Amino acid sequence: MSAEQELNQVLVRRQEINDALDNGEKVKIKYRVVNVYTEFHEFTRKEIKSYEATFKKFNTNKDGYLSIDELKRMMEVLGAPQTHLGLKAMIKEVDEDGDGRLSFHEFMLVFRKARAGELEEDSGLAQLAKLTEIDVEKVGVNGAKEFFEAKIVELAKKSKFEDEIRLEQEERKRLEEEKANRRQQFLEKAAVFKY
Repeated sequence: MSAEQELNQVLVRRQEINDALDNGEKVKIKYRVVNVYTEFHEFTRKEIKSYEATFKKFNTNKDGYLSIDELKRMMEVLGAPQTHLGLKAMIKEVDEDGDGRLSFHEFMLVFRKARAGELEEDSGLAQLAKLTEIDVEKVGVNGAKEFFEAKIVELAKKSKFEDEIRLEQEERKRLEEEKANRRQQFLEKAAVFKY
C-alpha cells in the first residue's frame, strides 16, 4: 500500500468517526497491531516474556484471549479468588475493545497501570499485578537486577526531560541578560549624543 493510499484510509476513517459522532452514534474503535516490546517500553524484554508466559499458561483454549473463566482460574491459582462481578469489573477496567475478554495487550495494560499507580489498592487488578511481580527467589538476582536497572532507565528518562526543561530555562535567562546588557550599552552610548 502506498503512503497516499494509507493516508487516504486514515482520513476516510477519521471522517466516518466525525460523521458518527455528529449523529450521536457510538463509535467502535479499531486498533492496529502494535509490537508489545516497543509499546510497553517501560518494561524489560524479560519482564514482558514473563508476563507473556503467565498469559499463555492460563489461556487454556489458546485463542489469544483470557476469558472470564480463564481469568477466574488465574486468580484462584495466584491465591486471590474473585467473585464473578469482581472478574467482570477487572476485565472492564482494561478492556479497550469491549469484547469482555483480555487480549495480551490489555493484559499488559494491567501492569502499566500498576506501575503508574493508577490501580486502586484493593482492586482485583492490583492484586493480579502484585502477585505476578518479579520475585527475586524465583528469577534470581540477575532478574531482579534487570528489573531495577529498567526502573533506573525509566527514572533517567524523566530526569532527562527535567534536564531539558532546566536547560531551556537557563538559555532563556541568558538571552534575557544579554538583551538587558545590550540595551544598557546602547543607552550609555546614546547618552553621549544628548549634549
